[in-house]
Amino acid sequence: MQLHQLKYFVAVAEVRHFTQAADIVGITQPSLSKQIHALEDTLGAPLFERVRGNITLTAAGEVLLPLATRILADVETATREVQELVGLRRGRVRLGATPSLATSLAPPVLRRFRDAHPTVDLRMEEGGSQDLVRDLLRGDLDLALIIMPAQGTDAGLRADPILTENLVVASVDPVPTATPGAELRITDLRDQPMVMFREGYDLRDATLQACRGAGFEPTLSVDGGEMDAVLSFVEAGLGIAVVPGMVVARRAGIRVTRLAPPGVRRTIAVARRRDAVPTHAGRELRRILLDYVHTATATAQLPPGVEPLP
Repeated sequence: MQLHQLKYFVAVAEVRHFTQAADIVGITQPSLSKQIHALEDTLGAPLFERVRGNITLTAAGEVLLPLATRILADVETATREVQELVGLRRGRVRLGATPSLATSLAPPVLRRFRDAHPTVDLRMEEGGSQDLVRDLLRGDLDLALIIMPAQGTDAGLRADPILTENLVVASVDPVPTATPGAELRITDLRDQPMVMFREGYDLRDATLQACRGAGFEPTLSVDGGEMDAVLSFVEAGLGIAVVPGMVVARRAGIRVTRLAPPGVRRTIAVARRRDAVPTHAGRELRRILLDYVHTATATAQLPPGVEPLP
């Protein structure tokens, strides 16, 4: 089995067309077909079904695809590592973050990294924690700032908790409360129209779990928003939302109300793939991230409701 054969196989699997795949990898279609046949002979199983011009993966192809994708990603990482060791100063690091962390925690960290390493190619991806975990496992990201689920992360990841954060209720008008000190109990949200995040957001799961734990299903006025959309819907008076305190700290049009103890908290972690050797750039970004959290803690610069973890 050769690396170039895996590359050709992945190309065909992605576009489901031999001629287009050949153009992508820069060889002729007959040469590509010959290499795919050689790979199939080596594995002892066909990888593609070819019926009336339609290309689909066989069961063997379905098994091979994620493994081949991971192998090629690891080879690319190894190549960059060796290049750095022999003196190439330009590396690459790919960071993922949830929308709330991409707009709060990531910017000062990335600024520090950019100041220290201006020639490194810095790439950023924003998405829900479930999406970021998928991309980490596929080798599409080096690091990700994710929210730890209650059941723990995938066994293929190493996730190190770094912060905990209180969730708050965002609204335009005051929400009726039965407690002094402008705090809300989860039960106070029972009859309030609520703006809900889309599937894949940990905030959606946390909100639904808290409401159901209090014995009710929330009343949804809008269902399926991204972070910016949810906050805009709240500003438009469409309903309340349970959000991280750090994303509304500078949003003048939104009223923030704390949740009464025990409230709803979430744990922020920095995650990477367990079986992948981190690049120099990835290790340096992680070091700068942890150093920033330590410094922000020591100088009381963390937003209210955010606390460091040992």
